[in-house]
Amino acid sequence: MSMSNNNKVSYEHQQYIQRLQRRKRNIKITQVAVFVVALALWEIAARLNWVDTFLTSYPSEIWNLFVNYISNGSLFHHVGISLMENIFGFTLGTLLGILIAILLWWSEFISKVLDPYLVVLNSLPKTALAPIIILWVGAGYTGIIATAIAVSIVVTIMNVYNSFKEVDEDKIKMLKTFGANKVQILKKVILPASVPSMISSLKINIGLSWVGVIVGEFLVSKAGIGYLIMYGGQVFRLDLVMMSVFILAILAAVMYQGVAIIENKFMKWRQ
Repeated sequence: MSMSNNNKVSYEHQQYIQRLQRRKRNIKITQVAVFVVALALWEIAARLNWVDTFLTSYPSEIWNLFVNYISNGSLFHHVGISLMENIFGFTLGTLLGILIAILLWWSEFISKVLDPYLVVLNSLPKTALAPIIILWVGAGYTGIIATAIAVSIVVTIMNVYNSFKEVDEDKIKMLKTFGANKVQILKKVILPASVPSMISSLKINIGLSWVGVIVGEFLVSKAGIGYLIMYGGQVFRLDLVMMSVFILAILAAVMYQGVAIIENKFMKWRQ
């Protein structure tokens, strides 16, 4: 009787897993289908002159331009520069934000002093400060990376610091009763409990750092995806602009999926 019940439960569980897998597969297929249909409608509208291709371009023209840029090697040059700037800005912005959040948690006095400044900085449009940052730091890669850091660091500080403050006080009190110091509390409770918030900050910073990089390249760069977008807009080459936007979207999606993989591995390890 017991073996029969176990087999029944096991079979029902397998059916449930299969339903979940089918649902995920259907979602993926639908997502791809929506994208393909949208491209097809865009191409058809352009071919039948339903839209002004001077303003919208169309997929086949964008693809031909993409192939040309691949064949002459210039695309790898522009993508490589933007990717390098983004990785540096993304990494440094996240690490510095976490370190400053630790400092604020460590010293209540410093957190009280800096709190209004962080609120003001968070409300400011960081891209508006890009010209000032570039003038201070210098044109070129350093200015663009600094802009990417400035865009993402404040959000990281506030997200991670708020996560630190929301850690269960009872756990902290229990460690204190056993004589734990601040370093031990930070390592044993605060940081492990805040890993989901840090991963969430990574996801947010992917988009923010790309914003900083593109804005910086608009202002001072002579190469990169932002430069291609700006140049294409200036000479009214919308195919170049759209190609650059598509490439930017693909790079951001790949980076996001990379963080999602890290998150899934962490959640499995945690379970």
